[in-house]
Amino acid sequence: MGFWSNLFGGNEKKRSQSGSHHNKLAWIGWDMHNHILPGIDDGSQDVEQSIELIKGLQELGIHRSISTPHVMAGVHNNTPESISGAHATLQSALKNQNIDFQLHFSAEYMIDDQLDQWIESNKLCLMGEKYMLIEMSYLSESKGLFSIIKSIQDKGYQPILAHPERYNYYHNNFKIFQDIKNAGCMLQLNLLSISKYYGENVKTASLTLIRSGMYDFVGTDMHHTRHLEALKQVVSKYDVQDLLKGNPIRNANLFSDKVRNIA
Repeated sequence: MGFWSNLFGGNEKKRSQSGSHHNKLAWIGWDMHNHILPGIDDGSQDVEQSIELIKGLQELGIHRSISTPHVMAGVHNNTPESISGAHATLQSALKNQNIDFQLHFSAEYMIDDQLDQWIESNKLCLMGEKYMLIEMSYLSESKGLFSIIKSIQDKGYQPILAHPERYNYYHNNFKIFQDIKNAGCMLQLNLLSISKYYGENVKTASLTLIRSGMYDFVGTDMHHTRHLEALKQVVSKYDVQDLLKGNPIRNANLFSDKVRNIA
């Protein structure tokens, strides 16, 4: 069986019995989606765990990261102030421990009743003063997706939809992904989606999008050490860079514009 046959089939044999995870993600440049800021959402719960996750990223070859804590009304009521405060705390710990790691921050915005207010506020936590990471509920489709995309664009920003492969309600409607792209919204892949970590249907959706060249960014979406260990397994089994070669992955050039949130 070939590489794609192994991926689409149920057999996840290792490409090499001696495969290693070390530096396998160096080609990405920036991990542009993770939850490693301490005590601010459902990701890292304290500085010690954040440091552990950062060291794990370094093992994988990632030395530059944009933390994207959730902004979700009534669940994770984060603001630019709460996010920048958590960032400063972690940045100080990195400095005190002499850990060389570029740590920036942005946010992952849920499409909910408050998102329009955030867009109009001009107080968004963006990536490079341009990119805005958005997400939807996994339970039901956000009917306002396309209007939100337009609102973001009207402000001069570029929307990125996080992990589209994980929205189960789209799995039988592949055309919706092309509609989202045609509306000017970029797509970001969760790296664990190419395995069975989120289930067989998510894996199939992610690989279908990959084969169609639909992804613009990749991210770990790492919340905790379970994600970290699973990432190590995935990159040991698969040549992720080769897998994504037909996709215009832009992580390495994410901050080609003026950097905003730099320590």
